[in-house]
Amino acid sequence: MNNKIKKVVIAGGGTAGWMAAALLSKTMGRTLDIVLIESDDIPTVGVGEATIPPLLTFHNILGLDEREFISEVSGTFKVGISFEGWRQKGHKYLHSFGYAGKDCWACSFVHFWLSGKKRGIDYPYGDYCAEILAAQEGKFAVLPKGGMNYAYHMDAGKYAKYLRRFSEGFGVTRQEGKIVKVNLKSDSGDIGSLTLASGEVVDGDFFIDCTGFRALLIEGALNTGFEDWSHWLPCDRAMAVQTESQGDPVPYTRSIAHDYGWQWRIPLQTRVGNGLVYSSKYLDDDSAKKLLLGNVSGKTLNDIKPIKFRTGTRRKHWNKNCLALGLASGFLEPLESTSIHMVQRSLIRFMQLFPSQGVQQSDVEEFNRQNSYEVARTRDFIILHYKVTERDDTDFWRYCKNMNIPETLQQKIDLFSDTGKVFKINNELFGEESWMQVMMGQGIMPKSHHSIADVMTDQELNDFLFSLRKTTRNNVDKLPTHQEFLNFYSK
Repeated sequence: MNNKIKKVVIAGGGTAGWMAAALLSKTMGRTLDIVLIESDDIPTVGVGEATIPPLLTFHNILGLDEREFISEVSGTFKVGISFEGWRQKGHKYLHSFGYAGKDCWACSFVHFWLSGKKRGIDYPYGDYCAEILAAQEGKFAVLPKGGMNYAYHMDAGKYAKYLRRFSEGFGVTRQEGKIVKVNLKSDSGDIGSLTLASGEVVDGDFFIDCTGFRALLIEGALNTGFEDWSHWLPCDRAMAVQTESQGDPVPYTRSIAHDYGWQWRIPLQTRVGNGLVYSSKYLDDDSAKKLLLGNVSGKTLNDIKPIKFRTGTRRKHWNKNCLALGLASGFLEPLESTSIHMVQRSLIRFMQLFPSQGVQQSDVEEFNRQNSYEVARTRDFIILHYKVTERDDTDFWRYCKNMNIPETLQQKIDLFSDTGKVFKINNELFGEESWMQVMMGQGIMPKSHHSIADVMTDQELNDFLFSLRKTTRNNVDKLPTHQEFLNFYSK
């Protein structure tokens, strides 16, 4: 496998395909022939329009203008996710993108907060986090020096079209057509070409599979194998519907737990994206549709139908001369808005290991090792929301509460429950603050805290915590409303 990569063929468009085209063409378009094949007759599966902060890095690599992007995709800003009814009915908490208080070299701020609680200095954890306060009060602004951590809500269809225009500007060729056959080389088993319904054959040196759940290349042709995680994540259906906006958009995603799954609400400038993720074992499709339509506001703008999925991952995301992205690589439900991020991470990792002189097995193995680790740790974070709950009011929630979980997740839960400590290891996506906010939000309160937080006297700790609350409060008071900022910022 030492043939130089001169031509890359991207099979499928949508968000994943055009993200790949954009990054490859911007960074290596002068040395690569890049072709993207997609068919207007094959609809893309869009079940999520929310993102997380690392997308800003991807856009910086591309050199996109944020204000133009927001306008092009009818975008709004997002500082976190509101989880409603997950711990128990009627309870809600916010997993924000921000950081609370001030850490010290030996431990995180949560230990000082816990020490304060035990001494009667008992203020909500969110009082020390600007992003949580901003979400609660519907405020937002892009601040200098990263003063506010944020991501976006966006129209995924418009985003794909936006990236298509960008990619074509850097030389990407879009070819209309439906792929009907994947042709393998007899000597190596690599992919050699794709046959379209028209009879045309498109050859290439490297192929990127963005064919969605069909996974025509990575699975259909290369039989890569699939690791099923449905015993930990039992939801296997989703429905999505768009509704007219009613009122100003909030700067956060809403995740609302129901008896047999959960519902998302994602506010855009022009409409609201709604969806229901549920388990068909406990809820039939007709009942799910009624549930979703009974819990949306505003006129519906499209028909809805169930999307079947199976949570899990390909055993390899890179196999021979094929890289799988998006739904072709596997599926983790969009509970923490990680779908687009996983495409981004795979692309950046692929660029770091790009096989310019031909595919090397050592590159393939290193990519899959890193990717598998990150995907599995992200899986653990999503399982956490289901496992750590006080709900036992339905068969679904009783199953989730009592199910066995991966040892890697159990270790994190035990460590935080016993000591208040969390550590981010290697390529994990979610950091200590995210784990702490979700674990406390779901009902885990640490039994102890780091003794360094007890060195301060009561007065010193009170003054320290008061100063942090005051600074946070003052910063949020200066912010405009989310809608006011959008009116100013959108081109």
